[in-house]
Amino acid sequence: MDEPAAPTLPPLPGASGGPALPSVEELLAEAVAVTLPMRVPFRRTTERQALLLRGPVGWAEFSPFPEYGPAESSRWLAAAVEAGWQGWPAPVRAEVPVNATVPAVDAADVEGVLARYGEGITAVKVKVAEHRTGGGLVAGSHSADLARVRRVRQLLPEAAIRVDANAGWTAAEAVAMLTELADVGLEYAEQPVPGIRTLARVRRMLRERGVATRIAADEAVRKETDPLAVAQADAADLIVVKVQPLGGVRRAAAIVEAAGLDAVVSSALDTSVGIAGGAALAAHLPALPFACGLGTVALFGHDVVSPPWRPAGGLLPAPGERAPEPDPALLARARQDAAGQRWWAERLCAAHAVLTAGG
Repeated sequence: MDEPAAPTLPPLPGASGGPALPSVEELLAEAVAVTLPMRVPFRRTTERQALLLRGPVGWAEFSPFPEYGPAESSRWLAAAVEAGWQGWPAPVRAEVPVNATVPAVDAADVEGVLARYGEGITAVKVKVAEHRTGGGLVAGSHSADLARVRRVRQLLPEAAIRVDANAGWTAAEAVAMLTELADVGLEYAEQPVPGIRTLARVRRMLRERGVATRIAADEAVRKETDPLAVAQADAADLIVVKVQPLGGVRRAAAIVEAAGLDAVVSSALDTSVGIAGGAALAAHLPALPFACGLGTVALFGHDVVSPPWRPAGGLLPAPGERAPEPDPALLARARQDAAGQRWWAERLCAAHAVLTAGG
């Protein structure tokens, strides 16, 4: 494949030539930390926490997962600054296709999960490889994964199906499972194994077996120091891009352009405020060959926006230049206590210090 172009990523807020970085006091002036319950566990998460900010352009979301440190969280803050203080670039399409997402539920529960997405489902992401202990995958989890994927295919025979292991398989497990699922006709397998070298190895072994399933890189893009390394290693057929972890819509779009690979826009389990950023990226990209993973608001027990930013007929509207406004009553319902507000303020301060120091 052609060598990817040299990256010319937009500078982060506060960096030389970048947008202004608001002060901590300005960022926190109208900030509200919220907790949203999950209908079913998702990546072992039973509730989602986020800090919602209000800037001069509109609302923004800062929601790095609890285990993320200041350096990684600083990219999420950069995305929030773009959303609330800069605004998003212009769209080239008015709506974007969105896949349904099936968490690691029993096969018997798949139909109920899909029902929350309504009519018009054309693509489904199925979570796999989540049942892990310190010694490896729980006995029977492979069969449960197979049953879940096959149940989706049974219910939606024409849909595009992709699986997402979140780097949960070993190379041997990934090759065995994806070979077993070849008859399902998977659109692609997302981050089946950790690391770029292992990803490239799995991709090569599948081709040697005659398995044509594409390999998509997620963590190998957003968690690497160089988000283009996966393309340079020829380790994937496409990349998954998420606005918050990559530092905003403009930076994510620049990474897609420089990588030279097809891209899928996905969520970081955002509230409707953050999902709108993903929709803004998907609406802005010149090419959008795959349905986006931006329907995860359907997995929340309730949201902060009314109506929530959810797809209808498999499509999600482009948000324009700003995120939707939270509903005051829903915001009050989801608001964390004083200790939660302080904890999120401290996380924002730590991430802000990283950006202040040059990112």
